[in-house]
Amino acid sequence: MDINNEIRRLTAQREAIILAHNYTIGEVQDIADFVGDSLELSRKAAECQAKVIVFCGVRFMAETAKVLSPKALVLHPNPHAGCPMADMAAADEVAKYRQAHPDTVMVAYVNTTAATKCHIDICCTSGNAEKVIESIPQDRKIMFLPDGNLGRNIAAKLKRDMEFWPGFCPTHFKILPEMITAARNMHPDAEVIIHPECMPATVALADVALSTGGMLRHVKASPKHSFIVATECGLIHRLQQENPDKEFFSLEPKPLCPNMKKISLEDIYLSLKELTPAVELPQEVIDGARHPIEKMLEVKP
Repeated sequence: MDINNEIRRLTAQREAIILAHNYTIGEVQDIADFVGDSLELSRKAAECQAKVIVFCGVRFMAETAKVLSPKALVLHPNPHAGCPMADMAAADEVAKYRQAHPDTVMVAYVNTTAATKCHIDICCTSGNAEKVIESIPQDRKIMFLPDGNLGRNIAAKLKRDMEFWPGFCPTHFKILPEMITAARNMHPDAEVIIHPECMPATVALADVALSTGGMLRHVKASPKHSFIVATECGLIHRLQQENPDKEFFSLEPKPLCPNMKKISLEDIYLSLKELTPAVELPQEVIDGARHPIEKMLEVKP
């Protein structure tokens, strides 16, 4: 059996679309109909008319797709692909904070569960977080959750006073300043591009901090030839495909998200064949989570 051909056949038969995040394994990115970062995937899920959405990423992303396309059957091929950072902002704890601080604007990174999104005011991604924060009046207090590193990097850049939830991305948290220094010593002519989920001290050593989608656009437009990529190593697959004439270097040790790597071609094939595992959310969660996500999508790039 040619699994790629079978996946394409089943995709057509099911009137499905396969969405994949930039951090998934290369084979999954290659079979997908659309590959992007969290913001791009959210927009694609909101606008697509497919009967079936096969979401290749971590759980909160598949939940977001279900919230934005509630009539579609949303499949998450490997239910064990979760997000530790999303789990750091439990819905009940966020609800308690919301009740205790009713005047604070709750800004949640899209890397949160659908249940948690029900208790916040607006979502953001690393690609539009600055614009989201800028859209909030200066006199309003802000709680940014769950990624304290992303929040602190934005607050410093915008000179904005904010509070931060005690959460972080385990993969980006392991990207240390000395890893950037070592990579620069090995590749002195390369530009360092970094994800803003990294610690502020690490981000300060890079040339530019961008979302994965931002990195792809930046590299494509840049006259530079070589780049040190300080984010999850899966992005290099797409960077190389789109820029075959340029060089890309990962850090050592390679930053790797084990959850993003859990979905395989076999998972996608079985998911399309059996139409499971389906993402199921209570209607009240879909309704509650939709508002802050749609507010995010309304913020102009």
